[in-house]
Amino acid sequence: MPAELLDFEAPIGVLLKEIDALSLMPRSEARARDIARLKRRVDEMRRRLFAALTPWQCVQVARHPGRPGTLDYLDRLFTDFVEIHGDRRFADDPAIVCGMARYHGAPALVVGHQKGRTTKEKIARNFGYARPEGYRKALRAMRLAEKFARPIIVFVDTPAAFPGIESEERGVAEAIAHNLREMSALAVPVIVVVSGEGGSGGALGIGVGDRVLIQQYAIFSVIPPEGCSAILWRDSNRKVEAASALKLTAPDLLAAGIVDQVVPEPLGGAHQDAGEAARLVDEALVRALADVSALSVKQRLEQRYDRLRRMGRPDVDFEAAAAGPSAAPPLRRPSRSR
Repeated sequence: MPAELLDFEAPIGVLLKEIDALSLMPRSEARARDIARLKRRVDEMRRRLFAALTPWQCVQVARHPGRPGTLDYLDRLFTDFVEIHGDRRFADDPAIVCGMARYHGAPALVVGHQKGRTTKEKIARNFGYARPEGYRKALRAMRLAEKFARPIIVFVDTPAAFPGIESEERGVAEAIAHNLREMSALAVPVIVVVSGEGGSGGALGIGVGDRVLIQQYAIFSVIPPEGCSAILWRDSNRKVEAASALKLTAPDLLAAGIVDQVVPEPLGGAHQDAGEAARLVDEALVRALADVSALSVKQRLEQRYDRLRRMGRPDVDFEAAAAGPSAAPPLRRPSRSR
């Protein structure tokens, strides 16, 4: 079975091997028709499989090693990128990429996790597990963007924040909490795209925004399924059950009001056609950025605050909230008595 296929795609792998074998044989019209027929069968089978993915299968797609990352979207959607390094306190963290760029000709800040592709890149990027200096670097860049009135576009794709002892010693929990507070008060538009794994506090550390978009097969969860099953049942093998219980798929998150829009992906997932995936993300980004940029700073901050406060409220119809801000009753910032 080809390495790029997931285990539930095994039937597709059989057809792809047949196509490869026919492609190596001398060309003829009959053989070309056979290859075209097999390719149509591959598309049909892939369409059926991806129309009925289980939550655990969505997790597998979100973790696919070929899935486009922040640098892939930077190459396809942005120009004139200039990377920002270091948090001015300790070090640079390659697991988070930050930099100024131009988006459709206008200046913007891009922030995102980067996992790496090759073994060497994965080790250098710490497999997308960001350390506290990564979150502090991101906030430093965001404050710079706010100073120059540049919108912020964030790509989230991380299993979690790095849990190592050195990360704890340097205050990873404080760095994430600080980012949550500061990002909620940024005066410029902030658009978040969950493009792969949205894992725990590692995702939230750069994931507060005016609009949160999620790709069709991406996930967003308080904890990975393996960790959830290990804690609840002391059995990591119950990860499939945990994935279902966590409600981490894009439709579940939209219904709960956690995300604002689901961005479609190419047939078979974003890793099948990174260019088409970028085009679909681009369409959603343009609309979201235009909507948020049209608001005044006061309106933007009030809506961002209301959006965050509405999450998890037992008296809110989350399906109505997901339909739009006018469908759910607004929350008002509480007055502070002196």
